Amino acid sequence: MLSDLTYRVRPADPHAHRFHVDIEIPNPDVELVELSLPAWIPGSYMIRDFARNILTLVAESADGMRLDCRKRDKQTWICRTTGGPIRVRYQVYAWELSVRAAHFDTSHAYFNGPGLLMRVHGMDHRACFLDLLPPAGSVEGDWEVATSLVPERIDEHGFGLYRAEDYEDLIDHPVEMGCFDRVAFHLDGVPHRMAITGRHRADMTQLQTDLTRICTEHAALFGELPIDRYLFLVTAVGEGYGGLEHRFSTSLLCSRNDLPHATDEKRTESYVRFLGLCSHEYFHLWHVKRIRPAALMNGMLDREMHTRTLWAFEGITSYYDELALVRSGCIDARGYLGLLAATITRLMRTPGREVQTLAESSFDAWTKFYKQDENAPNVIVSYYVKGALVALALDLTIRAGTQCRVSLDDVMRVLWLRHGRRGLGVPEQGVEAIATEVSGLDLAEFFSTALDGTAELDLEPLLAGVGIGMRLRPAGGPKDSGGCVESFDPREARPTLELRLRPGCDDAIVQNAIRGGAGERAGIAPGDVVVAVDGLRVNAENLEAMVARSAGTPGVSIHLFRRDELIQVLAFPAPARSDTCDLMLLESVPETVLDARARWLAGVA
Repeated sequence: MLSDLTYRVRPADPHAHRFHVDIEIPNPDVELVELSLPAWIPGSYMIRDFARNILTLVAESADGMRLDCRKRDKQTWICRTTGGPIRVRYQVYAWELSVRAAHFDTSHAYFNGPGLLMRVHGMDHRACFLDLLPPAGSVEGDWEVATSLVPERIDEHGFGLYRAEDYEDLIDHPVEMGCFDRVAFHLDGVPHRMAITGRHRADMTQLQTDLTRICTEHAALFGELPIDRYLFLVTAVGEGYGGLEHRFSTSLLCSRNDLPHATDEKRTESYVRFLGLCSHEYFHLWHVKRIRPAALMNGMLDREMHTRTLWAFEGITSYYDELALVRSGCIDARGYLGLLAATITRLMRTPGREVQTLAESSFDAWTKFYKQDENAPNVIVSYYVKGALVALALDLTIRAGTQCRVSLDDVMRVLWLRHGRRGLGVPEQGVEAIATEVSGLDLAEFFSTALDGTAELDLEPLLAGVGIGMRLRPAGGPKDSGGCVESFDPREARPTLELRLRPGCDDAIVQNAIRGGAGERAGIAPGDVVVAVDGLRVNAENLEAMVARSAGTPGVSIHLFRRDELIQVLAFPAPARSDTCDLMLLESVPETVLDARARWLAGVA
């Protein structure tokens, strides 16, 4: 019988941000033991080379004798054994405050398994124990542990021994140590918890109410809850946003202002965004963590694993994360249309949609989407954003073609029953095949256009079929992202250079020059600092307005710094494109249309 592996983790030095990790391998049964850290983490498709943070590594036998241990490549070590048990000791530098890696200071310690826990090759299927030790050194407050790992023998603060089925399970449970506030509720008898780290003044009762509604809606959609516990790990900071899914938990990073406050008269825009993030990651416990792309199921974490299906796994999830907010009653129909309009606007302001297909966006996520440069908006399209709108179009197409007898909800349930529940990977065209089968419609042209072409999505007639009016208009300014309106009032197109500025800066620093725009034609490039328009000083706040005021002249004189050189260019601002979406609830429509809209937005629960 194979013995279990034991990993022992101690946050050892909060000022140097170091974790100490021991791995006890009781019976390696081989002369050479190979160890490595993953190069990437599931759910985030970019090579991150976590092994770069390993500071020291030694191996020794049971009697304390130092073993020969050499590095083979950037992430792999080879240790020569003496035939008996060995212990591997190493230190990891932890100063990346994200949902993917590890971070440790006097206020908290966090790690995600791929960034800290080495794989012992050939022993991936052995059961593992994780021994979490209290921090060494001075820290703030009385620390506790929050993790979705199964406890084996722990103290009242959560420190102690946890167990995992195998290495894949071991690294799928992020760990937070520190002082945090908790939200708790039950869904179908399953305990759900949220642990919030960081200073905040969140209305915990509001969080409990809204999370319960959202989770209930997702569980009702799939018809069952395939877990026995769930944990939301939240780190609240000044500025931050992100999430990463796991089978029994999620890690979330948010601004503390995203959380609800007891004095809020209604759900704020930033809180709705946070609820959408929670909704997105919770939906993933079915769709991605159990309904999985076949291409990502072989456990190869040392190299890129390409698939064209990310549009479905992230795009469909992005569609349902906001749809669940209206279905659960956290927002009303107008609020949902405002979110949908903003999504359409984001797509329309991405010239790369005319260059890269959705399938290509999925396949090239490793080298393009996750490694965006200053030209990214001109050449790529987001499989989150366009994927969500393709999911919307697919849902409305199925509903229209079946007189609302079938919807994307039914497709998701079949995906769950055939793939998620049975642990079978979804092949590359598997989602398309099941959608075609379940709906009984010929969707070949739809998928060919949506996934393998760059033509615009024709959303207007599909939305009209559920009583939603749509129009595209010029933006009223940089912060205008469209919304839900009462009427389609005419808008005049303001003159613009089509430059996107670096956010958070007072100076007008160009982040992107949109392809074919007046700024690009004038020779303005990313990194340039625009300092004057027609001889008058400008900054990030007033650049657009100054350009618009000067646009009646034959040309606009622009002074800018490129590196340390002052340059003058002549620009000819052009009318802003119609890239901003407004949506409107239509009431003077047939009852069948109103019924279709009600069915679409109605809660499944």
